[in-house]
Amino acid sequence: MSTLTEKAAVASGYRAGRTLPLRVELVRQLKRRRTLVMGGILAVLPFVLLIAFAIGGQPGEQNGQVTLLDTATASGANFAAVNLFVSAGFLLVIPVALFCGDTVASEASWSSLRYLLAAPVPRARLLWSKLVVALGLSLAAMILLPLVALAVGTAAYGWGPLQIPTGGALDTATATQRLAIVIAYVFLSQLVTAGLAFWLSTKTDAPLGAVGGAVGLTIVGNVLDAVTALGHWRDFLPAHWQFAWADAVQPHLEWSGMIQGTAVSITYALVLFALAFRGFARKDIVS
Repeated sequence: MSTLTEKAAVASGYRAGRTLPLRVELVRQLKRRRTLVMGGILAVLPFVLLIAFAIGGQPGEQNGQVTLLDTATASGANFAAVNLFVSAGFLLVIPVALFCGDTVASEASWSSLRYLLAAPVPRARLLWSKLVVALGLSLAAMILLPLVALAVGTAAYGWGPLQIPTGGALDTATATQRLAIVIAYVFLSQLVTAGLAFWLSTKTDAPLGAVGGAVGLTIVGNVLDAVTALGHWRDFLPAHWQFAWADAVQPHLEWSGMIQGTAVSITYALVLFALAFRGFARKDIVS
């Protein structure tokens, strides 16, 4: 009788929404070595570029055509923009794929997934907590890089307006707003990679398979976008819009490209997230 009473008491006080709190999952992920290593890599990149410019000279001295890369040493804002430019195509894909692709598959590889579910943590709650934390870490990675670059660039080249390659400049207040828009768009454009990695993470017990699969499919998308014979079909590829944020560092802000790119990325991401939740709800957890 006492056992039945205890079970009833536990059941009456049970709240599914209180299982696996976000703060607990966040602390777990922050303590992992791969999180610290990825943060270190992103923080070091601006120093690598700074040394490269110091050794190679002013970037604009090498050719007659002025690009965003050629304005890297004009100010701290320009240096931050260049760091985003050189990393948005591939480097920033890696932390997104890593944080979203490793989160569920790693639990399966450690044989701890079934114990989490037996806690009991509802499957949807477990996935939701892990997805929110993974996306939060991905966003933090995208904020960390330009923040460090802005600090390093300001120390090396001074605080000033954002020089536009086509001519003119944006004052520091406007430049800060535009860089915030760029970061937001880069994050939204990477949601499709997050969706791929998260879906694969629920399908495999091998974290590297989920991460590598997401990165590989992203690369395939970039390759297909380079095939001009596809014509307007490329508009449906997320990779086609990955540099639409360049419209934010122009004298007049242009939204059309970023809106289309965001719509394509979010559409794919929602489908992939839905597949992940649906498949995981029916999956036999044996590890």
